[in-house]
Amino acid sequence: MDGRGRIGFIVALLSLTVAAPVAQAAQNQASTIQQNGGSSDGGGSTDGPAGKPTAAVSLGDSYISGEAGRWRGNSINPAGSRDGTDRAFTGFGYDISRVYEPPSDRNGCHRSDVAEIRSAQLPVRQKLNISCSGAVTRNIFRSSRGGEGQNGERPQADQLAGIARRKKVRVIALSIGGNDFGFASIVSACLQAYTTFRGPCEPDQQAAINAKKPMVRAGVAKAIDEIRATMRSAGYRRSSYRLILQSYPSAIARGSEIRVPELDRNRRINVDGCPVYDSDATWARDSVVNQISNTLGNVAANKGVQFLDLRNLLQGREMCSVSTRLANPLQPPSPTTSDWVRFLNVSAVQSQGQLQETFHPNAYGQRAFGKCLSLIVGQRGNAGCRNRPGAGPDGIVIRPSGR
Repeated sequence: MDGRGRIGFIVALLSLTVAAPVAQAAQNQASTIQQNGGSSDGGGSTDGPAGKPTAAVSLGDSYISGEAGRWRGNSINPAGSRDGTDRAFTGFGYDISRVYEPPSDRNGCHRSDVAEIRSAQLPVRQKLNISCSGAVTRNIFRSSRGGEGQNGERPQADQLAGIARRKKVRVIALSIGGNDFGFASIVSACLQAYTTFRGPCEPDQQAAINAKKPMVRAGVAKAIDEIRATMRSAGYRRSSYRLILQSYPSAIARGSEIRVPELDRNRRINVDGCPVYDSDATWARDSVVNQISNTLGNVAANKGVQFLDLRNLLQGREMCSVSTRLANPLQPPSPTTSDWVRFLNVSAVQSQGQLQETFHPNAYGQRAFGKCLSLIVGQRGNAGCRNRPGAGPDGIVIRPSGR
């Protein structure tokens, strides 16, 4: 493919939607849930159905469904296990149902076996994932209140209603709002800007973000109200369960921390898989992620729910970070040296996985999310998480929100 043909392919490609302890410790967490669930809203008189198994439920979009959980790091190898990065490799071919639980492997919701709700250590007997890649706030609302189903599935609040009657729900984790901001279209615009030599995308895309903030605040607030109404209708007091709203991390390193020079367009586009201008990468890392996190944090505060701040979780583990590397035949993937985010390598998109997996935390990143969820459930108040340089996902530490 010549240069003009390759650029044309990239633009066409990017026009698509880039679519997210021990027993004593468990007892301590359970006690914290009862103490920190929030005040009763007077709409229920019980703690949920008696005699049912306790459960935690995750709702929302791709960043909590486990999108990109198929991958351990990134490799440009198109064959076999892709240097050990492809968890769907069977030895003879590829089976994504090994990673994305049916029917999400077929309908695109991509609920992976390493989604945060799966790896988190929580004081419950069952952990259920009803989130779906690509979800927006209206996919959370009850159908009776304007909610819409997605990918052949009912609105998530309607699914939660059934779970709340069959299980004793103790933790609800929610990731929503990123797609309402049009995050995929922002990413696509910035990638196209670099691959077509148009110059940085920030000016136009910042205006779009500013215009959508009121709508996002209202949508996320309603999603929280809908979840609470669902639980109230199922007989739960607000104080009997924990509702946690989480934010988003940066998928790409700031410009000064990208391992490939901006002028090396071939490596950024066709090898390391981060085809953006340095200034746009820095804007995304230090401005966009903060704006989204601050917006969600304000909603959480106004609604009295716990806020899990993930803005800094992937620092130094992003795609193309100077602190990480691609896997190769001599250097297999590692949770301490590999990217924790699925890259956008144009050649790899043609021969590996699916486009919607790009720009999402991979199996390592998803395990880090799970560790962070475990930590916040074990304490009161809002918090954020960071990873420790040289440590894997189990080395996540919890800090005050925003740090």
